[in-house]
Amino acid sequence: MLTPLASLRTGLELCLSAESRAWLHRALAEAADPRGHGAYTETSGHVAHGAPRLPRWELHFVTAGRTCRPAPRDGASTAAVPDPVDAARVLILHAAAPGTGTLARLYTRGTADERRAVLLALPHLDPPPDTAGGLALVEDALRANDTRLIAAALGPYAAAHLDAHQWRQGVLKCLFTGVPLAVVAGLEHRAAGDDELVRMLEDYARERTAAGRAVPEDLGHLLKLARFTDTEEREAR
Repeated sequence: MLTPLASLRTGLELCLSAESRAWLHRALAEAADPRGHGAYTETSGHVAHGAPRLPRWELHFVTAGRTCRPAPRDGASTAAVPDPVDAARVLILHAAAPGTGTLARLYTRGTADERRAVLLALPHLDPPPDTAGGLALVEDALRANDTRLIAAALGPYAAAHLDAHQWRQGVLKCLFTGVPLAVVAGLEHRAAGDDELVRMLEDYARERTAAGRAVPEDLGHLLKLARFTDTEEREAR
């Protein structure tokens, strides 16, 4: 059975053009080669004159949006992976195995798309970032109003590391901003039997109703999950 990353790479390669596939092979090879991490390259105008130049693997990460292109398909789906650029950036980060400081720099200086890729890569990194550093990126994304960042932040890394209060606030942020709860990793397990989450959801539903506003459909589903323990839910199936 393929690992999630192997499946991601296979799906990505199947959807790329030949030129982009060659770029991906080169980018991953350079990211995996420690000798390339200190080798700087010209950035072809990507950064302002006088700005620091990037290691080759970081340049590939930054320019993936321009170089990672799906092959044309005749009416068929081009999406073997959710987003080819996201997938390429996650694979590059995994191959490069950057430290927590480098991840933070890529996130804080990156575009919204680059930030999302860093968040998506968090559960796949080996070695992983230190927990405090990784959570700082997740928490920053959850303070934003960019729904794609919020969705990326609540992946497997958040499911494994966010404390109960932070996780509840993240789920409520999804309800506030219209992010589907289907994107929240570990939702069923973490919500089960959470009485405090029940209270928060009921308060939110009352506030919406009192203001004459619709209650999100996802709230009802989450409330049912939160009112059951893991054991009760399994027995009810």
